[in-house]
Amino acid sequence: MAPPPKTSQRSPDRPEGERIAKLLARAGVASRREVERMIAEGRVAIDGKVLDTPATILPNLKGVTVDGKPVAQAEPTRLFLFHKPDGLITAERDFSGRPTIYTALRNAMPGGAPRVMPIGRLDFRTEGLLLLTNDGEFKRAMELPATGIPRTYRARAAGEVSQQQLEDLIEGVTIEGVRYGSIDANLEHRSGRQNWIELTLKEGKNREVRRVLEHLGLKVSRLIRVAYGPFQLADLPRGTVAEIKQAEVERFRKTLKSSAPRSGGKR
Repeated sequence: MAPPPKTSQRSPDRPEGERIAKLLARAGVASRREVERMIAEGRVAIDGKVLDTPATILPNLKGVTVDGKPVAQAEPTRLFLFHKPDGLITAERDFSGRPTIYTALRNAMPGGAPRVMPIGRLDFRTEGLLLLTNDGEFKRAMELPATGIPRTYRARAAGEVSQQQLEDLIEGVTIEGVRYGSIDANLEHRSGRQNWIELTLKEGKNREVRRVLEHLGLKVSRLIRVAYGPFQLADLPRGTVAEIKQAEVERFRKTLKSSAPRSGGKR
């Protein structure tokens, strides 16, 4: 007699659902890492009981509060383009009192827009394209080096540099013990000692473009991010926001490498 067919059953000791940090990130509260920090600070509770571990498994966010406020269920993933001016910090607050992107976003975001988080960062003096989303998991997927999303910058830099020096960056470079991966760099224009250089990279380490160009003996006076993946700064006015259509966001999500986490809001 043939043995009975095997059935797949969930262990009774294993609860159904997902980790609370993942649920809160998807709901746009913060990135998963930031949510874990909020839990450690005692800011997250379930039915009034302060949570002490991000490993908690829940089927949904019913009864969950952050800073005493109920958390709404996840909304559809939304993506915005923001033309960040220089002189703004990519953070919610700055303890030294410098203005943040959220200062500008208060007037720039359309009415009824959700709370958004920046995808990656631009430093205080870097301007240009900054992507914003309400989906913490989508944010994480776009930031991961494994996802391989290219970021393109234009830099104005003073000094002497050859196209060959720039082309050598395609092999990567090590600076003071830090390894920077492949960079596709091209000299766009030169006027005297002033150069405009376009650089495309996939890692996005802290101050990567500035450090690499300084390593080549150049002094950067202006740095603009003009593209992040397929999304272009184009002619978006400085300090303004434009939303990407939902269909375009979903098409892009499908192109992400399988090694990157995928999730979205309610469909």
